[in-house]
Amino acid sequence: MEKQMANDARPWLLAECNYEYVKNADIRVAVIPLGATEPHNLHLPYGTDVYEATIIGERICAEAFQRGAAVSLLPTIPFGVQTNMRNLPLAMNVNPATLDLFLIDLVDSLVNSGIEKIVLLNSHGGNDFKPLLRTLAGRDQTVFLCDWFKMVQDVYDSIFDHPEDHAGEMETSLALAYFPHLVATQPDGSLMADEGATRDNRFHAVNQGWVQITRKWDRLTTNSGSGYPHAATAEKGEQVMALICNRLSQFLLELSESRLDDDFPFVESTS
Repeated sequence: MEKQMANDARPWLLAECNYEYVKNADIRVAVIPLGATEPHNLHLPYGTDVYEATIIGERICAEAFQRGAAVSLLPTIPFGVQTNMRNLPLAMNVNPATLDLFLIDLVDSLVNSGIEKIVLLNSHGGNDFKPLLRTLAGRDQTVFLCDWFKMVQDVYDSIFDHPEDHAGEMETSLALAYFPHLVATQPDGSLMADEGATRDNRFHAVNQGWVQITRKWDRLTTNSGSGYPHAATAEKGEQVMALICNRLSQFLLELSESRLDDDFPFVESTS
């Protein structure tokens, strides 16, 4: 094949592709990574969700592409819903309705380019895109949603020792593995982090999950962390990344190869 891209460009990353390549490329699946800009306890950077979404997106798309998937990763969206962190400094909020409208515009752009299989790779727990999927239902595309931090729950306890909520053991392990230069530590090498303890709600029904409420993060936590980070290791981060890559690269390959027929995305009808 004739050379169409710069030497170091990766064809599964839209941001690195040129027009000469893109106008002739076979792209069947687009992945939109979504992060947030917000505090993560005292030790992790504000861009933690952005770094996670970017690194995971790059790795799953690289593996899928190298196995034959016609996939393209869009640049990471760095802002998310921060309505429950609005009292914390520089937690950059985009209201849910605003973010949904923005994503609808992106989806329309992809469909206009002939890409009708779209994956939202979400790295921020404050984003809730299930209502958006319902809004988009019935249009000329299928949008899939992956909250990557939820897809590992079935094996979470085999890797980690403490539950994850925000800036806890799993996120800190990923940071130690993939952007350790941004993890703040004490002179003795320990994390510059509190214990990640949270306050119980005064209502038993809320604590049990029978009734839901949007948690106000400045009252819930001491320094925005929710989850014990001090058992984190880079090795644990590499373990969970391998799991994520194995599962999601296979999904992207299957999605790329699946025909957009009348039964998509369901098993073909035998009637």
